[in-house]
Amino acid sequence: MENNEEKKTEKGKFANFVGKAAGLGKKAVDGVQDGVKKMSEKAQNDNYQRKLKKYNPLFPKEYKSKSFNRPNMIVIKDDALRRGIDVCEGAIGWRETHGDMEILCLYDEWVQQSGLSFVPAATCDAIYYVDNYDKNRYIRVDCIFTKAHEEKLAELEYIAYSLGAKSCSVEIMESDSIVEDMKKGRSGGVKGAYKSISANASYESENSLHTKNSRQRSGKITSVFEGNNVPQRPNLKWFSCDENIKGLIEMRCSSNNSIKSKVFVLEGATSATMSEKTARAVDFSIMKIGGKAGKSMEKQAEKESCSKLVYEIEF
Repeated sequence: MENNEEKKTEKGKFANFVGKAAGLGKKAVDGVQDGVKKMSEKAQNDNYQRKLKKYNPLFPKEYKSKSFNRPNMIVIKDDALRRGIDVCEGAIGWRETHGDMEILCLYDEWVQQSGLSFVPAATCDAIYYVDNYDKNRYIRVDCIFTKAHEEKLAELEYIAYSLGAKSCSVEIMESDSIVEDMKKGRSGGVKGAYKSISANASYESENSLHTKNSRQRSGKITSVFEGNNVPQRPNLKWFSCDENIKGLIEMRCSSNNSIKSKVFVLEGATSATMSEKTARAVDFSIMKIGGKAGKSMEKQAEKESCSKLVYEIEF
């Protein structure tokens, strides 16, 4: 009997040992599987993060957040370009940085939801830059200076009308530039030969090996009104910081209202469309993204800063 009991005890111990061994083996297998799973998940997450960094998608939540700083330059893109890329699903576009310029590449299908206005209307691959006076308005880069020119003329006409003028004329004097070939040992310089320019823009340029002459727009606009002695203060955009225009408004709106006529020569730099530094950065970014702006933005900014605007008004 004792032998039987001992045998049962030994069998029980052996079964218990086998059970524990099996349990340990299962735990080891489960541990290995869990480790493999975690490594796989980490690899997938690392890959996802790398793709996020590469494609840099912008999502609606971030775009609509108060902390989001919208780039000054926007390029309209076809959403089909990144369709099927997992990290870009649900995005409204992406961001790129070239030099000092951050660019928002906005999907064309998201233009209407963006809350922005584009002048002219947004089209794929077109490049736009923000209006300094309206952060929700973007102007296509190839017509920024032309649009600004038109708006300045319209604003001066509006000023005259608001102040009760009988007539006003606007003429811009812009200097031709002559750049000589330094390789021939000649000294470069600019000769001031001011030419008239107005709202109707025409452009011609002559280039040679040694000399480059540039001419722009010609003409003058004149407006005639009935006139009145009840002046109203106009809302200013381009000339809000021009002391000459501000002085004219004060003189006309003062109690004695004695001014009868005035001729101003306004410097182009006081109503600049954009700084030369910004224009240079825009040129660089356009080149990097393979876009086209027609004329050099920097050269247009330089030409504008050298211009003079002759404004004549009669009450």
